[in-house]
Amino acid sequence: PQEIISGESEEESNGVNLMEFSDEILLHILSYVPCTDLVLNVRRTCRKLATLCLDKSLTHTVLLQKDYKVNKDKVKQLMRDIGKEIYQLNMAGCYWLPSSTIDHVTRCKNLVKLNLSGCHVTSLRLSKMLSTLQHLRSLAIDVNPGFDASQLSSECKATLSRVSELKQTLYTPSYGVVPCCTSLEKLLLYFEILDRSREGFMLSGQLMVGESNVPHYQNLRVFYARLAPGYVNQEVVRLYLAVLSDRTPENLHAFLISAPGSFAETGATKNLLDSMARNVRLDALQLPKAWINGSGLLQHLKFNNPFYFSFSRCTLSGGHLIQRVINGGKDLKSLTSLNLSGCVHCLAPESLFRKAEDDIDSSILESLVVSCCNLRHLNLSAAHHHSSESIGNHLCQLLSRLKHLLSLALPVCSITDVAANVEKPPTASNLVPQTFGRKVRIGIQTYPRNLADQANQKIESSVFWALMGSLRFLETLEVIGSSFSSAMPRNEPAIRNSLPPCVRAQSVGDSEVAAISQLTYLQSLTLAQLPNILTGSGLISIGLQCQHLRTLSLANLGMMGKVVYMSALMDMLKHCKCLRDLRLEQPYFCAGAQFFQALSHCSSLQRLCIVSRSGTLQSDAVMSFMANCLEVIMCHMFMGESLTVCKNLQQSIVRSFQADRPALNVVIFPLLHEDLTEVIRDVPMRHLDEITLFKSRVAEEPPNLWW
Repeated sequence: PQEIISGESEEESNGVNLMEFSDEILLHILSYVPCTDLVLNVRRTCRKLATLCLDKSLTHTVLLQKDYKVNKDKVKQLMRDIGKEIYQLNMAGCYWLPSSTIDHVTRCKNLVKLNLSGCHVTSLRLSKMLSTLQHLRSLAIDVNPGFDASQLSSECKATLSRVSELKQTLYTPSYGVVPCCTSLEKLLLYFEILDRSREGFMLSGQLMVGESNVPHYQNLRVFYARLAPGYVNQEVVRLYLAVLSDRTPENLHAFLISAPGSFAETGATKNLLDSMARNVRLDALQLPKAWINGSGLLQHLKFNNPFYFSFSRCTLSGGHLIQRVINGGKDLKSLTSLNLSGCVHCLAPESLFRKAEDDIDSSILESLVVSCCNLRHLNLSAAHHHSSESIGNHLCQLLSRLKHLLSLALPVCSITDVAANVEKPPTASNLVPQTFGRKVRIGIQTYPRNLADQANQKIESSVFWALMGSLRFLETLEVIGSSFSSAMPRNEPAIRNSLPPCVRAQSVGDSEVAAISQLTYLQSLTLAQLPNILTGSGLISIGLQCQHLRTLSLANLGMMGKVVYMSALMDMLKHCKCLRDLRLEQPYFCAGAQFFQALSHCSSLQRLCIVSRSGTLQSDAVMSFMANCLEVIMCHMFMGESLTVCKNLQQSIVRSFQADRPALNVVIFPLLHEDLTEVIRDVPMRHLDEITLFKSRVAEEPPNLWW
């Protein structure tokens, strides 16, 4: 025993004592610890940490937006201990905190930036809180039904008059606090108003009585509006734009409107655009497709040092893109983000007589790559970008020159190696019908599980393999079938039939997925409608090599009548220690004991969403998974089970785990049930927007639009 004790003490003396590090190193380490843990736990361990945990560099900015363990009592204690030291407070998406929690924010007298998006705040509580925050300059809030601007006190309005940045999410027709903000320089508006009330009554886009005050836009530099589907949202945004059309702010440099579907141009909006063409020089632009299609608007708009363009779903041709936006090859090194999603003719010289499936003009893409050499975010999804057989001009080869790319979205058919696609005769896997009918038994090649053997079978000379090898610092990748549509769209019943994949995409499968494993720093991956997945072996490579992966979304891979990649997926998940968000959309998916046992290896998992037509689940396996994975706070499953099975499981999960997980959000519901849209409307916007609904997120918004 004497020898053992002396040996242990010698080992301790040779070990590194954390407290011997310099304050600078310790502060850097502590910066990765949630503020609530620092203030309420870590600082109570010793005198040195007690001092460091209250350092201004750690208390200046407090981020609670994804601290799912925080509750009302912790917020109260946090504000009591360091409230006066907080200058920036982000509580976005803290939907689980009661509205009374907001009362404690009044202790933060020196607040300059405050984000309460997704929090429950009434007009009276907002008034009381803002009355005490005289230094506030940046504010984000929700405007819910029942909001009444007349309840805002004069002290509150005085604070709002000094606010220069406002982000406002509208769930009811209203100007919110915009008329009170007379010094606005940045205005972000998110329109989430439903066309029908819960009782089924049609809603009107007219503003409530007493909301006729005119917004003050004279100092506006950034105007951004994002609309959810629905005509009411369009009616309300037109009221916001009406003031802009009368007098365009001279300092406006970013004008962005993201609107799904058809959003027709009116006389007022045409006057606004004409005024912008005459009076302002823009750095960021996004417009509804109807405002750009067939007009010469882009020819007249002037740009300064643009950093963001979005022409999503526009019929803009590549010729117009080069001539009117890039100015015939003008140096656009300032452009860092470009969204051409659904812009089917953007890589062709003209669109008049062109079919969407025709080959692209590589010279247009080359001009784009050369001119915009500093692009960090590029979205080319939802279109058929087919390369010709010309050597060296494949889309993947040209994109490999963009060495600064951090996020990229591509259609599946664009990554096909043209020569291989032309020379290789159809295989059995290509001939398998992509339907839900009788399953066809085919001979399936045996794919090796050993990584070294697998590497030998990869086509390392393929253009997509080379592209992945050249984009070493890519953090986000989306490869989505050009005809893919999710089975669960917004505000509509579930889609029962999906379109077949593009013919050019038929050969994209396991080897292409394996190529993605070269992306060492990959954090987010989306794969949808890859028809030639036979075993999913490439997923194992990604699990082993991409150790920073935090978000994974897989949809409609391989045969539609069977989940052919289930075994590989389970092997992959055992290696995904950093995975936080997992979304799976696949018909006939069996969420059973083996799947959840594999998923339990993802110790960091927080959110799970499964969408499966005719899919099944095992309630006991789900309960066991929830008990083992203590970090999971969101469980959404839209399957083929009966309403009774879904409700019973949902109630069991809530009853068993809600007390220990205040942020727990559980929705288990039949995918094809007629009341699905009513269930969806109750999902917190944070989860709905970030994971539950499928969409391409690359270059969806300008970088650093909000903090």
